Amino acid sequence: MAFPPRNVPKPLPGPKLLNGKVRSSGRNRKASEPRSRAAPSPSIPPRRTKNLDRRTREYLTPAEVEKLLQASSKVGRHGARDRTLIFLAYRHGLRVSELVSMRWEQIDFKAGLVHVARLKNGLASTHPIRGPELRALRELRRSYPDSPYLFVTERGGPMTPATVRKLIARAGALAKLSFPIHPHMLRHSAGYKLANEGHDTRSIQHTVRYTELSPERFKNFWKD
Repeated sequence: MAFPPRNVPKPLPGPKLLNGKVRSSGRNRKASEPRSRAAPSPSIPPRRTKNLDRRTREYLTPAEVEKLLQASSKVGRHGARDRTLIFLAYRHGLRVSELVSMRWEQIDFKAGLVHVARLKNGLASTHPIRGPELRALRELRRSYPDSPYLFVTERGGPMTPATVRKLIARAGALAKLSFPIHPHMLRHSAGYKLANEGHDTRSIQHTVRYTELSPERFKNFWKD
């Protein structure tokens, strides 16, 4: 008995030829075409400008520091606080993180000393504080008697490094300095000023860097 033939699928058509060459489909053509480079996402921040492109030096002269101090008292409602912050940062070569963490227990008003707690694996040191600093610190203590920190916000908490950076940048603009500034420049400014006055280089390193010396070693650094 003969069976009827089964349904055999028709053979697929061969590739189409164009000028003797196999013509590719549109999908294959798109895959073979080079992809254009995607536009950068708007959420990615631009690259940070190098310091050398923004300013020719990383320190302030004593005259520029004085302009900055005068301008800092006019930046906002806390002029005395802001001026004292910049004054201490300059006199003692403090980092911004060391500034915002300073507590009143580090200040010895009777002996005229400040205990500097260095960060970044630095050794703590003790510096003398002179008349202008003592007067500014006493005024600051009267203004903020309830906080254990020297530099506080209106809510009574310690200032943040970001707030200090903005404050100093605004004071620099208000002082009409010819380039933007940041807090770390005050450390460099202290070393620049003391070196120009002929002080011992090793003692200057102890002032603005990591090591500890007797306060007597620093007593002639500032003449007021």
